[in-house]
Amino acid sequence: MRRFSKPLRKAIPLSKKKKKVGLPPGTLIYTGDKVTEKTKIKVTDYTADHFNLDEFEEIQMDLTKIEKPFVRWIDIYGLAQIKVIEEIGRQFNLHPLILEDILSPSQRPKLEDFGNYIFAVLKKLSWNQEKEDFEYEQISLILGENYVISFQERDTNLFNPIYDRIHVPKGKVRVMGADYLFYVLIDIIVDDYFIVIEKVGEDIENIEDILIKNPEPETLQSIYRLKRSSIELRKSIWPIREVVNKLQREQSNLIGDELQIYLRDIYEHIFRISDLLENYRDIIFGMLDMYLSSVSNRMNDIMKVLTIISTIFIPLSFLAGFYGMNFLHMPELTQPFAYPILIMIMVSIVLVMLYFFKRKKWI
Repeated sequence: MRRFSKPLRKAIPLSKKKKKVGLPPGTLIYTGDKVTEKTKIKVTDYTADHFNLDEFEEIQMDLTKIEKPFVRWIDIYGLAQIKVIEEIGRQFNLHPLILEDILSPSQRPKLEDFGNYIFAVLKKLSWNQEKEDFEYEQISLILGENYVISFQERDTNLFNPIYDRIHVPKGKVRVMGADYLFYVLIDIIVDDYFIVIEKVGEDIENIEDILIKNPEPETLQSIYRLKRSSIELRKSIWPIREVVNKLQREQSNLIGDELQIYLRDIYEHIFRISDLLENYRDIIFGMLDMYLSSVSNRMNDIMKVLTIISTIFIPLSFLAGFYGMNFLHMPELTQPFAYPILIMIMVSIVLVMLYFFKRKKWI
């Protein structure tokens, strides 16, 4: 039987949760999965005519010194080294609770406006073909006047298409400001949701085919796994509607008026994805009823066959039992054709009963 997608949930180790119990708010402890790769930093400075990219593992410069009209994108992946995150927070004067949220990958998607910068938490969802499983990762974004900072747990090549677009001289990203880059990062995360939703739709179609043809106990397990996955997807996707809606409603000096049309486009995408997800959730719940109905119908068919067989053998058993008694004066014992006649009577009874069942459409 085909393997279906597993639930999205990835529990944070209890030992990491215990470390934060009782500590003051803003204490920096990375509670995500252990990663072997070191923290890496990409600093991209660009204007419409100039472009520069630097990569390093430790911060050895003041990242806040940005020459106008350059836009700076600081892309950080690998959060295990707390000192790097602390240095970023110190240079850009980020609130300690912001840094704590960045290092806690179990955050719910949200948006917070601190006046001179905007902080957003999003969930990246993807399908791992090798593991045949859904994966999700927290992406934290910070938008400043002329800079954007992105935090990833690991290098997933998510933003590679954006780097390719930045390399294009006079491209849209190069011409627009930091708020447009902030939008582009959100947009590419949302676009991946369509791939995930499409995978859920494929699983639903495959399970429906099995339900119609030959449902098995493993099918019920696949339905429950798909149900849990849809719940996790809903937790990750639905809050992003509020994130984008909040970006549209709130008046911020960091978001230009020309960006509103792009934010509306993202909101429409999220609305379509949410609508598809709700439809799929209804279908999944319906599949549970469909499975139970299929199992019940199969059981009814089995019971019908057994009942027909039992009904046919009741008169045969009576005749066989009646003439099988060893009485001295059993009727027809002296008749030479008594045994063949009895066999013919029994066969006739079977044929008549089968004809009757067929006419009643019981078989």
